[in-house]
Amino acid sequence: MRIGVLTGGGDCPGLNPVIRAIVRAALPYGDEVVGIRNGWAGLVNNLPPMELNLTTVTGILHRGGTILGTSRTNPYKDREALSNLKKNWKGLNLDALVAIGGEDTLGVATKLSAEGFPVVGVPKTIDNDLSGTDYTFGFDTAVNVVMEAIDRLHTTAESHHRIMVVEVMGRHAGWIALHAGLAGGADMILIPEFSVTMDEIIGTIQKRHARGKSFSIVVVAEGAQIKGWDLILKTQKKDAFGHVLLGGISHSLGKEIEKRTGFETRVTELGHIQRGGSPTAFDRVLGTRFGVKAVELVKQKKFGHMVALSGAQIISVKIADATRKLKVVDKEFYKLASKFFG
Repeated sequence: MRIGVLTGGGDCPGLNPVIRAIVRAALPYGDEVVGIRNGWAGLVNNLPPMELNLTTVTGILHRGGTILGTSRTNPYKDREALSNLKKNWKGLNLDALVAIGGEDTLGVATKLSAEGFPVVGVPKTIDNDLSGTDYTFGFDTAVNVVMEAIDRLHTTAESHHRIMVVEVMGRHAGWIALHAGLAGGADMILIPEFSVTMDEIIGTIQKRHARGKSFSIVVVAEGAQIKGWDLILKTQKKDAFGHVLLGGISHSLGKEIEKRTGFETRVTELGHIQRGGSPTAFDRVLGTRFGVKAVELVKQKKFGHMVALSGAQIISVKIADATRKLKVVDKEFYKLASKFFG
């Protein structure tokens, strides 16, 4: 078989381990593996594929990012682009394609699969917001990066008696903020799923300071909802999938906290640092297991399915089911986290 592999959407720690595992799992069958460059854009623009063999995947297990490149390309947004994609797919003589990506990349895979194209999905997103899988690779790395940042901010916050506001990624889901905030001992965690008032935020901080604490750490997801506030955007411009660019809520929040409490407040916006660097051991192993399972699905011709983690087992679910709705933080988990606020 001739198997294509592409990585789409934002880069993510663990992509290279998946690519490596696909190659290592496919070659013993005598299959040929080719890499599609720059996500769906590679098929739309007919970019020359990358030969993937033992030589090209040697030494990439620990590397962040993706050796194939990536892009936020939506071929279904343009009729000509979609036509080119289908034509170029056939020109590459692919028997199957493994699409590694988040909700947008796999959303395209869902549509192509419905049209009869042999696609297998691998879930990738640091946001951990894809349904059908307990965890996506990249999430653990991002959480550890944020947790370390919170640990470091604790020391300067305590030394200078400051409030530190830390902004992390999370457009619609607050998994990173909640996990990292809990692990890092944050005093308040704001996420998109549950809105709070500014009075509640100020009250929590003042209550903490009233019992003798001279500093606080507030973790806020970029898409967090504060009652009475509009969603804060970096720009009104939308990407190929209709998403606006979020970011900056920490700066508005920091100013308001300092104004209403009188406590010196500083802001840290972690941004792309959360997506960069080497994947953790967990993400390397999960990515490896996902890659091997993806090849199994290809060999079984189980197209239209996505690999997933369920408990300790790697299973498969329909891509359409995984992309139908986002997986968001449930009320009970947030209620547990709130016990440690203040």
